[in-house]
Amino acid sequence: MIRDAVLKVTKTIAAFRAHPRKKYRVPVKVWFEPDANTVNFKSPNLGVFLLGKTADLSLGGIAFYAPSIRIKEDYLVGQFRILNVELDLAGRKVHMKVVGRRYEQVASDLVTDDRYLVGAEIVEISNEDRKTYEHFLNHGNKIIKTMAASMELGLD
Repeated sequence: MIRDAVLKVTKTIAAFRAHPRKKYRVPVKVWFEPDANTVNFKSPNLGVFLLGKTADLSLGGIAFYAPSIRIKEDYLVGQFRILNVELDLAGRKVHMKVVGRRYEQVASDLVTDDRYLVGAEIVEISNEDRKTYEHFLNHGNKIIKTMAASMELGLD
């Protein structure tokens, strides 16, 4: 009984500490930050990337669906590997560096190849990209509806 009460309090505190997540499915491109410790600064993954969609976004991190949990032989999650991420937020590209914190295999439907859900913490983002990202977090539904309406009317 005491254990249940402590667990409930811990979950409540964790919920207050976490940034609220917004469920947006936007295109994402992911690739490894070149490793400065590699001989001649040549990374075996240079120029190789994954394409996917986000599951949710928050001020502190992102979750995205990816077709694979690794690029070549390197896993997206673990060993404090820095990932470069490019989000397409309603036609505006936002770049950030993240560190993968967790992943899970998800049931894939026949329409997509997205088999893994990756949770990542944002570790670096420019001030300009941060403003664009936060604006999208706060007004994303309106932005998406406006874009959809303009596409229906052929205004693009």
